[in-house]
Amino acid sequence: MNTRFLDACWGKPVDRVPVWLMRQAGRYLPDYMRVRSKCTFLELCKTPELAAEVTIQPVDILGVDAAILFSDILTPIEPMGMELDFTPGPVFSKPIRTMADVEALKIPKMETDVPYVLDAVKLLRKELAAKVPLIGFGGAPFTLACYMVEGKGSKDFAALKKMMYAEPEVYAALMDKITTMDMEYLNAQIAAGAQAIQIFDTWGGMLSPSDYERYVLPYTQRLINGLNRTNVPVIHFVKGAGTMLEIVKQAGGDVMGLDWHVNLGKARDVLGDMAVQGNLDPTVLFAPKEIIEREVKRVLDENAGRPGLIFNLGHGILPTVPPENAIFMVDCVHRLTQK
Repeated sequence: MNTRFLDACWGKPVDRVPVWLMRQAGRYLPDYMRVRSKCTFLELCKTPELAAEVTIQPVDILGVDAAILFSDILTPIEPMGMELDFTPGPVFSKPIRTMADVEALKIPKMETDVPYVLDAVKLLRKELAAKVPLIGFGGAPFTLACYMVEGKGSKDFAALKKMMYAEPEVYAALMDKITTMDMEYLNAQIAAGAQAIQIFDTWGGMLSPSDYERYVLPYTQRLINGLNRTNVPVIHFVKGAGTMLEIVKQAGGDVMGLDWHVNLGKARDVLGDMAVQGNLDPTVLFAPKEIIEREVKRVLDENAGRPGLIFNLGHGILPTVPPENAIFMVDCVHRLTQK
């Protein structure tokens, strides 16, 4: 197996910088669209054989150094008792707004409530055995709470913030329950064979540093500390967190995911020896190849040869990116860092 991704997570020397892409299994790939045309998004997530197929596609097509389980961060929320649909974005028909709503949520039994996720992990470990490591993932408690309280995506998540500020006891009860669920969900993925875990906190960066430290950090710390992390690195990605990296570091992850709004070299100066992942602007992949190579080289130059770098985009790959540009970007990283 190609282990350079795992080695980089631990800050070990590698023969070339490993690279993978957030949302690397997705709509920009014709092979994915062929599979997706036969089923709904949720059916794809809940059919282990199909989820495994689209997980492996970018490994073979792009030549990346890690596979990430095809699923959605909201997958374990549905069995908590919330009806989920995608139209096309996620929608909960009955958002959480009261203490009674929180109390009605249950903690799923992962083996029986989301068996398709664990079956996909087990299937993928077999199929990827001679290829690359498998990354499992979940949403951070705060980002999951954002969707559960708003009922869908939002520009400002005002309902969640209102709960956070005006009804702190409801917010705390909700975050406590989500964190417990999240811990069990990610540990179940590890037990099934996930070799690394990425925690996505897509909306954590919309808070001020002081609010993040008060309302988010304790729950993420509890989540990460509760994972069975022996030989399983945890990547913690908080989009928009460039102004509070020293606070986010306290959550305890092994690797810090960085978005494209922060200079990677300056972030490394703040984070010290902590491994990092990132952080090319996803829209660069629409550029001519000479621009893609220039920007890849810029990120690598910012790293200045320090160990513990996993090259990635600063967020998910966009659905209209030409696949050949993604292939070229992966090749650039490998070619420019080959030892």
